Amino acid sequence: MFQYVALAKDKTWEPGPYGGVELLFLHKNEATGGVTVLRKFKQGVTVPAHIHPLANESVYILSGEWEESGVTYSTGAFFFAPRGERHGPHVAKTDVVSLTIFDGPLTVKEA
Repeated sequence: MFQYVALAKDKTWEPGPYGGVELLFLHKNEATGGVTVLRKFKQGVTVPAHIHPLANESVYILSGEWEESGVTYSTGAFFFAPRGERHGPHVAKTDVVSLTIFDGPLTVKEA
């Protein structure tokens, strides 16, 4: 049996760091500050280029279409951004839901 179980239906969506982005926190590692979240991007949202100075970011697209560097990706695409590396902008071509893991505190710095 897993030591921790989270059911999305029992969680609440919270505003993300950008308008049109919502986060559903599934787990927080108290030792590292890392979080596992579902992220919802409303169609048309553009997240500007940015850096996560304290965490590596892993993203898996569960649904929708996401544009990155002029290429549109959809369900099944995986992205990885190393800590401190600039990435984005991200453009939601449709409503997008991703599973995203930050292995340290979720902080954002404009690039």
